[in-house]
Amino acid sequence: MKANLGITSKNTESVAVALSKILADEFVLSTKTKIAHWNMEGVDFYEKHVLFENQFKLLDQFIDSVAERIRTIGHYTPGSIKGFLKLTHLSEMSREKNDSLGFIKELLSDHESIIIKLREDVHVFSTHYKDAYSTDLITQLMGNHEKMAWFLRAHVKS
Repeated sequence: MKANLGITSKNTESVAVALSKILADEFVLSTKTKIAHWNMEGVDFYEKHVLFENQFKLLDQFIDSVAERIRTIGHYTPGSIKGFLKLTHLSEMSREKNDSLGFIKELLSDHESIIIKLREDVHVFSTHYKDAYSTDLITQLMGNHEKMAWFLRAHVKS
């Protein structure tokens, strides 16, 4: 049965496409954060191991929230790594060493890239798609990424 949420079919389709791109970004960032968690080496291993674990757990919650919103508005989520890589604007992990500074700089850059994209999407979701709930969801995601970026940024401040 089709969802009747007071949002046009055309708009739910557009929202689902946009949310699928956000979902792909969250999935790729979560994977990169898990890679940092698994492969971290150095004198600050334990501290960063825990930091990355806390962050990927939050990212996994974001993934679930975005996927559930796509389903709530009556659409299906992308479901393959290949599909996510086509939808994301992020790149795969590109590190030379398994040290905290390298991981943190790359993850921080991705968070900031997501923040900028979400900030652009807020207006579109609200004004063009008339979807207040999805607007709220991505606004919350933006705030959460800002906080996660702050935590990472605090580790590289000299």
